[in-house]
Amino acid sequence: MTEESQIIKTIKKVLPAVVTITISKYLTIFENPFQPDPFGFEEFFAVPKGKKKVKVGGGSGFIVDKSGIILTNRHVVIDPQAEYVTVLNDGRKFKAEVLARDQINDIAIIKIDTNNLPVAELGNSFKLELGQIAIAIGNTLGNFANTVSVGVVSGLSRTIQAVDILEQKTQNLRGLVQTDAAINPGNSGGPLVDVDGKIIGVNCAMVFGAENVGFAIPIDAAKKDLDDLKKYGRIREPFLGLRYIPVDKNLQQKYGVPVNYGALVISENIPGGEAVMPGSPAEKAGIREADIILEIQNKKITLQNPLQDVLQEFKIGDEIKLKILRKDKEILFKTILTDKK
Repeated sequence: MTEESQIIKTIKKVLPAVVTITISKYLTIFENPFQPDPFGFEEFFAVPKGKKKVKVGGGSGFIVDKSGIILTNRHVVIDPQAEYVTVLNDGRKFKAEVLARDQINDIAIIKIDTNNLPVAELGNSFKLELGQIAIAIGNTLGNFANTVSVGVVSGLSRTIQAVDILEQKTQNLRGLVQTDAAINPGNSGGPLVDVDGKIIGVNCAMVFGAENVGFAIPIDAAKKDLDDLKKYGRIREPFLGLRYIPVDKNLQQKYGVPVNYGALVISENIPGGEAVMPGSPAEKAGIREADIILEIQNKKITLQNPLQDVLQEFKIGDEIKLKILRKDKEILFKTILTDKK
């Protein structure tokens, strides 16, 4: 079998399990009561007329269980006020329920109320090699369903900073698979597939201003989330239980902090915004407000390697060592990570 015919066979195998996700919201509709408006004052005189359901975006996903379980990106289904409708490959439409959102890995698990669905076969991402064929499938630009692009795995273990528009914050996505298969807006949540039709990643991002640079979340991270949901009914994350701000050279110069790296433990000026949460592993370790966490298990905390990312390298129940700077003295603490509930 030629490479071309194998790719065609693979696409036919995977396509039935790929879905389109449409995002709709009820938005206020405005009307100008003074019509016609020859002077262009509509924006000053417009009054609310009511609300109307409007399509505000779209994404992709793929079915991983015949009972209607679907994987996609967290950022596709991030808005709790939106309505999500899944369009199957055969044209049927179902309202989707969001079961879980992974805030670290940009993964979400949703469900539709139907069964006996075609299922995508999940592969492994830890065996990936540079240069192997990678096929991206999704709803490109929110309008072109079942768009296929073919490329290769062009990078491994990449880190990018993604902007979360709704939550108005940035997020570091780590350990990503880089591919030159075209990934465009609307492809988010769709599968990245190997030549045998096994899912190796969840397409998540592209780089604006660059060509042939796309990224996918390794499928192994998504498989862990699926296992958590099946066993515990939710996605579990290792929890330390403190609030902090990253320390850098600017913070050091502005406030006279003795180091230019680490995580400064600090409270938020809101009810319940304690620096160290009561009963948490951080409190049990003896960490206090104004401490600076320098290292966890000898891993230095920096802007490029922040505290939250380092914690993701450990499992719930792991004992970790923390190097803390308290005033001018370095102290070692131990604690056991618990489940974030």
